[in-house]
Amino acid sequence: MRGESAVTSDKARSRDIFSLVYAVFTAGLCSIVYELLIATTVAYFEGDSVKYFSLTIGLYMASMGAGAFVSKFIQTDLLKTLIGAEILLGFLGGASVPVLYVAFSHTDLFLETYVVLTLLIGFLIGLEIPFLTRILERYNSLRVSIAHVLSLDYLGALVATLAFPLVLLPFFGVFKSGLFFGLLNMSIGLLLVWRFPTQIGKPAAGLFRSLSVLIILAIAGGLFTANISLKAWNDSVYDGRVLFTKRTKYQQIVLTKYRDDLRLYLDGNLQFSSIDEYRYHEALVHVPLAVLRQHGRKRLSLLFLGGGDGLAVREALKYDEIARVTLIDLDPEVTRIARENPHVTTLNENSLTKDARVRVINADAYAYLKSATNLYDLIVADLPDPNNTDLARLYTREFYRLAKSRLTPDGLFVTQATSPVFARRAFWGIRKTVADEFTHVHPYHLLVPSFGDWGFVVASDKEFEPKTALSTLSGKTRYLDPKSSDALFMFGKDLLPEKPIESSSLDRPIVLNYYLDGWRYWGR
Repeated sequence: MRGESAVTSDKARSRDIFSLVYAVFTAGLCSIVYELLIATTVAYFEGDSVKYFSLTIGLYMASMGAGAFVSKFIQTDLLKTLIGAEILLGFLGGASVPVLYVAFSHTDLFLETYVVLTLLIGFLIGLEIPFLTRILERYNSLRVSIAHVLSLDYLGALVATLAFPLVLLPFFGVFKSGLFFGLLNMSIGLLLVWRFPTQIGKPAAGLFRSLSVLIILAIAGGLFTANISLKAWNDSVYDGRVLFTKRTKYQQIVLTKYRDDLRLYLDGNLQFSSIDEYRYHEALVHVPLAVLRQHGRKRLSLLFLGGGDGLAVREALKYDEIARVTLIDLDPEVTRIARENPHVTTLNENSLTKDARVRVINADAYAYLKSATNLYDLIVADLPDPNNTDLARLYTREFYRLAKSRLTPDGLFVTQATSPVFARRAFWGIRKTVADEFTHVHPYHLLVPSFGDWGFVVASDKEFEPKTALSTLSGKTRYLDPKSSDALFMFGKDLLPEKPIESSSLDRPIVLNYYLDGWRYWGR
């Protein structure tokens, strides 16, 4: 009988230890995922990923330290307190992304909500490791317990950091991932209640079970209806009916339509409105092409960096002189939409599929320029605004130097340069950065009603005069007119920079600060 009792005791001890080991590993996994989800969500809405990832890490670490400090004052009912903390953490962690979405779209307290959620979740995470270490000490020495807890917690963190960019973000998105990991977090509390009912007491065990079931049902319901919730949220944020939405590994894509207005948003930022996009794309493409035609170039090779919607390529294909067009866009989903979505193909006139001169490559613009060997007569940078560090590197001296190295000796480079009204210092910062690499630089701008006053910079090492070149325009444009071309290159005093402007570099992407400061001012 004693032998059977000893075997039973050993099995029970092994199950207890396994339950605690599972709790440690899962806690480490969920804690890092929550941190990444919150930081990604706030960076998605506010831009400046470096700032908000750094801020999130700082808030997490500080609040985790506070949680660890407070844990020393709790000397009894460790399991009960741990289970309660895990249930609350599962609820807050699972609800964090949906709450941030609602706070962004329906309140003026988005950043305040972000800070409070980050601090609360970090505090609860800070309680976990001390509690689990002290509980495991009942089964092993303190030395062994600390080693096991930390190694398993770090292992869970490793799994999370690998899974987040490779699996969670591209295949599930932040909304569903948050809900799923809330469910996973809840499993810790349920498992500990099931495994240690006598140690926490019958009343507490019953309460914890009921709470866990209710929260699990709520989170599971949110997960089951996530697509409906996201559609409703998109409808509340974006103008018009949402035709298509998808989170890719690179960005959130939303396509909407209201009456005749088709709009594309990437990470919440408007890319075009079908009502007036022709103004933007005519200014971007026809100005440099008019210069090349004036120079007598007959067979032109063009490189588009960005512009996966095919609208800029549509404008280029109006010229018989175009011999070859290469379009580089990072996200295959954007170019797929431009090739297959009937609303978009009607707008871009099947520019990416109808003409054998057009070649589409899905790649990073910076990486493509580094590896490319071909030379181009015109390089068009139709890239999103520099609202985060990944995009800001495409507005640096190093990037423009790479672009210049891929131009023919008399070739032209043109870039969209954001708004000289809403981001004045960013616009002139882009102009100065381009001027650091090219001998001749001309900034210009025009009104695009859906965007506002929008700016561009065209440059070359060969002297050119774009205003006179525009006199060659003949029936290829809806907006640009040789008679009013002078206005493109005129800037009122209130659009000129008030302070000295610095260039942007990879080491110091100051264009990001210029851009965010400008848009924050106008967004007040």
